[in-house]
Amino acid sequence: MNDAPQAPEPATLDTIALDPITVEVIGAALSSIVEETGEALVRASYSTNIKERRDCSTALFDRDGRTLCQAEHIPVHLGSFLDFIPMVLALHDAAEMRPGDVFVGNDAYKGGGTHLPDIVLAEPIFIDGDLVAWTVNLAHHSDFVDRAHAHIYQEGLRIPPIRLWRAGELQKDVQDLILLNCQVPRERLSDLRAQMAANRVGVRRFTELCAKHGTGTVLASGKALLDYAERKMRAGIAALPDGSWRFEDVFDTLDFDDPIPLAVTVTITGDEIALDFEAPPQVRSGINMTRTALLATAYYIVKSVVDPTVLPNAGLARPITVRAPQGSLLSCSHPAAVNGRVQTCQRVADLILGALAQAAPKKVSACTNSGCSVATFSGTRTSGPEAGHYWVYLETIGGGGGARPTADGLDGIHVHATNTSNLPVEALEVEYPLILERYELVDGSGGGGTHRGGMGLRRVYRATEDCMVRVDITRILSTSWGLLGGEPGAGGSFAVSPSAAPFERGVGTLRAGEWLEIVTPGGGGYGPPADRAPSAIEADGRNDLIAAE
Repeated sequence: MNDAPQAPEPATLDTIALDPITVEVIGAALSSIVEETGEALVRASYSTNIKERRDCSTALFDRDGRTLCQAEHIPVHLGSFLDFIPMVLALHDAAEMRPGDVFVGNDAYKGGGTHLPDIVLAEPIFIDGDLVAWTVNLAHHSDFVDRAHAHIYQEGLRIPPIRLWRAGELQKDVQDLILLNCQVPRERLSDLRAQMAANRVGVRRFTELCAKHGTGTVLASGKALLDYAERKMRAGIAALPDGSWRFEDVFDTLDFDDPIPLAVTVTITGDEIALDFEAPPQVRSGINMTRTALLATAYYIVKSVVDPTVLPNAGLARPITVRAPQGSLLSCSHPAAVNGRVQTCQRVADLILGALAQAAPKKVSACTNSGCSVATFSGTRTSGPEAGHYWVYLETIGGGGGARPTADGLDGIHVHATNTSNLPVEALEVEYPLILERYELVDGSGGGGTHRGGMGLRRVYRATEDCMVRVDITRILSTSWGLLGGEPGAGGSFAVSPSAAPFERGVGTLRAGEWLEIVTPGGGGYGPPADRAPSAIEADGRNDLIAAE
């Protein structure tokens, strides 16, 4: 029998007596829950994209859909979480929800998502019959390949928030509909089951927390944690100078011949900050960003500069205003394609950094590689036990981090809105008809400076069976800027075997024996190169990080 008190209404939460130690204990417990659910998802999953590359996220939300805590996984995934619970509540009567209901969705316009491969599962948490919170997770399902990206209808199956499970019973017809529209349904089914397992962990742990401390105390502490995050953000913003700073950059992509101009004006007034973006109209390409993707990117980068210790919950967003023209590349409208939105998110993050560098140069890094270089391979196996089965392999490749005010930039890392791991060579070659021939840092690709920019990566794949390939890469026509006299990093590139048919805008075919090389951009340097410590220069030369001259 559960003797925990029933969930109080929000209006009464302020009357519950709390002390700082209790709030801190419950805050740590919420963080522990989302981290544990994340590990459960990774360990139970089947696809390499989740079990090895960890392309997934977990979070807890209050009953109204405000973020209580998000695991330290992928910042851009917040964009798929922000509107999901509010959309569920708008489409489904909360009074008719029951324990064991699970909602699934991915759509960028009617499902709260940012692109279709990111499928969200959300489960309401009930205490004594009252809805008190939600456990939510997202997994990037590597599917929906070999498609065009002129509009959303070409990019995959669109799922509004609907029940996948009803009162603990699987809605098999819904699951069958989803799997029928997937190209690798065996992986999708296994990963969806892993997501279910993760949600069950979240429900169990949150229920146990309420039984231990009392439901009212847990919910009141959640509200207090939102307020605390807001106070921390406001204090951090207030410590920056008032003013307005504008920064411009270009976004280059294989989809277009000419770079796309972008700009932001950051205005700080007291303890509030506003970001006003300038962008061209949305395009017939998958690089458009939904508004929630823009918000997730802006919240992440402002938090990282203002105060990285602020709790990752909805309270941190309260002092931040984000504006962009609706129907533009940075805040698109239906039916714009969005599959490659993370490339644009990365450029937006460095765009904001460029503006904030003028206000607080000692709190920001130089420009990172500004991208998320992606190679997607797919085909039908022609040999071995998997002969006849379709396969999809997605790889996101790190690059150079921007040099920091007191240290060199990190080499070969994911930056900003992405945070996935690489796929180990052993796993890659066992799972797919590919051989990795080179995987190395690119000498000299980091921008020079008092502190050197991080180096990009070179990754060379050789196909052992025929396959289709799509490459998404940026900083081919531009470079990552340095800061305070630092030099720019080297740009990115890709190349294929001379025998391979020419790729058209990054899309082509490799026959067995042909290779693909991807070189990712380096990060910008910080400070004048002439001020670099002699010992650091000597070490750079000894490690072949810079040319002898």
